[in-house]
Amino acid sequence: MTENVRLSAGDAAPDFTLPTDTGDSLSLKDLRGRKVVLYAYPAAMTPGCTKQACDFRDSLASLQAAGYEVVGISPDKPAKLAKFREHDAITFPLVADEDKSTLTAYGAYGEKQLYGKTVTGVIRSTFVIDENGVIEHALYNVKATGHVAKLRRDLGLD
Repeated sequence: MTENVRLSAGDAAPDFTLPTDTGDSLSLKDLRGRKVVLYAYPAAMTPGCTKQACDFRDSLASLQAAGYEVVGISPDKPAKLAKFREHDAITFPLVADEDKSTLTAYGAYGEKQLYGKTVTGVIRSTFVIDENGVIEHALYNVKATGHVAKLRRDLGLD
């Protein structure tokens, strides 16, 4: 298995400008001055990814009250992300990384184990980025269920 890039606390968060679920574009640099929770998920409208997105949606008010913006990133097309947003009332931006270059820069795309086999795909990951664009937490291979609650505890919100 080849070694994927892994970010660590203190690393500069790779900048990106990507299309969103609303047809606009979002750049990480536009969020400077705010803390960002960027989470990478494999595919919109799948059970695990829906559970994770709904957990972030349901925690959004308290995350924002603590100064965090939430952004989801996947290799889906913007049109699929728009359907996901509408279907599950997602209230934070979803960005489309169709060529997977941003996911790769974050170490969230590459070889992983899936049901005992080595496959290439999105590695479910979460990155907490400070107001200056520096990684505070880089969490890889997170679980879809229960991750947001654990993240909230880790950030001292619960």
